[in-house]
Amino acid sequence: MDELEKIRKKKLEEMMRKMTSEKKSEKLSKPIELNSKNFSEVLKNENVVIDFYANWCAPCKMIAPIIEELAKEYAGKVVFAKLNTDENIEIAQRFAISAIPTIIFFKNGKAVDQIVGALPKAELKRWIEKNIYN
Repeated sequence: MDELEKIRKKKLEEMMRKMTSEKKSEKLSKPIELNSKNFSEVLKNENVVIDFYANWCAPCKMIAPIIEELAKEYAGKVVFAKLNTDENIEIAQRFAISAIPTIIFFKNGKAVDQIVGALPKAELKRWIEKNIYN
């Protein structure tokens, strides 16, 4: 390996390290709106909570501000996202969403737990804590 190759390799490694550390330290303090284009990318995060909802759903509207608050409280630990089931039917079908709101906890890209219905904030926090540390 010539000197120029070594320098290129070193620079590339530095850039990759910097990008990786920036991504890990990125703190999302509000839910991401998901669709078929960004769904897989968001699931690459360690802990992800996805709220499957519809605009016409009253319980979904009740839980929306709680999801917003939790996204702020867990920024840096859990990525929160929302998926409109009417606009993303294929994804909703893939996860067998038959009632909304359905909230699924993903750990390293795999669905590990889910709840259906609007729950109080304290219950959602207990559920999130249980899934973060299991």
